[in-house]
Amino acid sequence: MTASAPASWGEPTHVPTGGQTVGPFFRFGVEFERMNEVAFPHSPGAIVLTGTVYDGEGAPIPDAIIEIFGADTDGSVPDARGSLRRDGFTFTGFGRTMTEDDGRYHFWTRNPGPTPGPDGRPRAPFIAAVVFARGLPDKLHTRIYLPEDDELRASDPFLQGLTDAERASVTAERTADGYLRHDIHLQGERETAFIAFR
Repeated sequence: MTASAPASWGEPTHVPTGGQTVGPFFRFGVEFERMNEVAFPHSPGAIVLTGTVYDGEGAPIPDAIIEIFGADTDGSVPDARGSLRRDGFTFTGFGRTMTEDDGRYHFWTRNPGPTPGPDGRPRAPFIAAVVFARGLPDKLHTRIYLPEDDELRASDPFLQGLTDAERASVTAERTADGYLRHDIHLQGERETAFIAFR
């Protein structure tokens, strides 16, 4: 038996409003100490991952939040609790940062090593990234692949499903000092390939 609304309720009197977008963000409740230090700065194996987040018009976004999670250099994925605590030496795998006024972000992290796929074979090393920004109805998921390991990238199931331009959009550039640079384009001709979870 289904219940019905009383006749006195009548017709709806309010029109539903549109959903809110992600952001803008306020630092309170989002920041934690040394949150962009996935690896302790200048420690053995530590590198900088940096880039700029752009909107559909090609303008930098000054108030986006980027979160990353990745394996250590040996391919091990941190699974211990307490990834928000920074003790000065433990690689936590997880980091968060906000873009600056010029849209730039940066992390201290390490080059991830290959991790085993479902079939047990090594997968191309990548860093998972999540983007939060005003105007987005939800967060965006993407990956940041290392520019090396051509053979592993060629056999990567995710990359195989992308066009050449899309593969380039999720592959970082190696800088002269061994760091990584990776720009993220939310829309437009150079749009980064994002992952839809269903």
